[in-house]
Amino acid sequence: MTSRLVQQLGAQNVAGGTAKALAEQIRALILDGRLTVGERLPSERALALELRRSRSTTTRVYGLLEVDGYVSRRHGGSTRVTLPHTAARVGPVADASAIDLSIASMDSTPGLYDATVRSLPRLAALRGTSGYSLQGLPELRDAVAERFTQRGLPTDADEIMITSGALHAFNLVLATIGRRGERALVEQPTFPHALEALHRHGYRLVPTPVDVTGWDERHIADTLLRSRPHLAYLIPDFHNPTGATLPDTARSRIAATAQSVGTHLVVDETTAELDIDRGWTPRPLAAFGPRVITVGSMSKIAWGGMRIGWIRADRAMITRLLAVRPSFELGTALLEQCIAVELLREMPALTAHVASRLHAGRDAVAAGLESIESLSMPQTNGGLSAWLDLGAPVSTELSLAARDHGLILPPGPRFSTGGVLERRLRIPITLPPERTAEAMQRLRLAWDDVMSGGTTARTDMARSAVI
Repeated sequence: MTSRLVQQLGAQNVAGGTAKALAEQIRALILDGRLTVGERLPSERALALELRRSRSTTTRVYGLLEVDGYVSRRHGGSTRVTLPHTAARVGPVADASAIDLSIASMDSTPGLYDATVRSLPRLAALRGTSGYSLQGLPELRDAVAERFTQRGLPTDADEIMITSGALHAFNLVLATIGRRGERALVEQPTFPHALEALHRHGYRLVPTPVDVTGWDERHIADTLLRSRPHLAYLIPDFHNPTGATLPDTARSRIAATAQSVGTHLVVDETTAELDIDRGWTPRPLAAFGPRVITVGSMSKIAWGGMRIGWIRADRAMITRLLAVRPSFELGTALLEQCIAVELLREMPALTAHVASRLHAGRDAVAAGLESIESLSMPQTNGGLSAWLDLGAPVSTELSLAARDHGLILPPGPRFSTGGVLERRLRIPITLPPERTAEAMQRLRLAWDDVMSGGTTARTDMARSAVI
């Protein structure tokens, strides 16, 4: 069976290449996140057989990578992917004129004001209650459950808990089922604050690669079967940041494999409704397995300032969540819940508006990239952002150069588990077109600085929020 390393390299691409060239290609795969830290590579003998090269060549390849810190080898044992250092971490710019591309979110929907006005009688009717809403208003849980049902997953209001956003929902799930020291499978790249939450709850992260073309399903299955992680965190719809969508067939196989090894699947659907022109609609991943916990929110389709999220799980899990929640929160604000009820009644209009805004944002990014040599817009059918291939491991360098031009630009490693993805860059498609055009002009100036060698030296800076 062909190894993952050779699959990623493509045997035809390395035929006749020198050991140094082959080592550089493997190094690029590691920096790009397509080979994950800790992943076991074929032995020198096995790699030589697969590539039809001499043993001395593959020994030289691994030797070069080991000297640079990209693999570790044990005599008579395994060769595994490592990293020589941790990439620089870029923080915020204290400049009101700066354009912040660390936030991939739109301003509020035009219907938010009217929905707020319509919600006031509903709020007034609740004045005679305690004001605490541990599981969430029944009307809102009904509306969220109905949305799941419309998408192909029959759901009852008792299977829904309303939260103060999706990240709050994820932390509540971790507080309920988390086990310190256990493994958690995560996509690479993925949402940075989810990684931080998992670290805070003591999980050891096991990455699996994702790109604009999708997931490596074989790697996910092998990792689940080999590592048997306690939990897996996935973003299967318009994945943040790549924009990829997981097909139904893959969802079914992953859910079945996770169930067979006892892994809890925690699915983030924050971006699930951000369709521009995908042309097909998958069923929620929870439709394929009983151990799936789904979190979602209104932040990307209505407004980030309205902190409304939810958890969809079986009744037993909801009961466990309700027992844990009072230890750090007694419910979600009632006004936001009342507004959300009104907004969810207008989902067709809401999603149509979002699609129109994202379409304009995508066009603006594509137009801006046309002026930057060697960069182009990847296929982006929806979601929050375009996931660019820079062609070289210069993402952190470009991020630092962008700061000199008033552009806050999180580098690719910010979305990884261990400082990889230096060839990648996330560009939001959520800003107004005119703001995006200005951002792309600043990006071009930063790119020119990097290509000419006139960039700022790397420094160690604090992490910034990435939304």
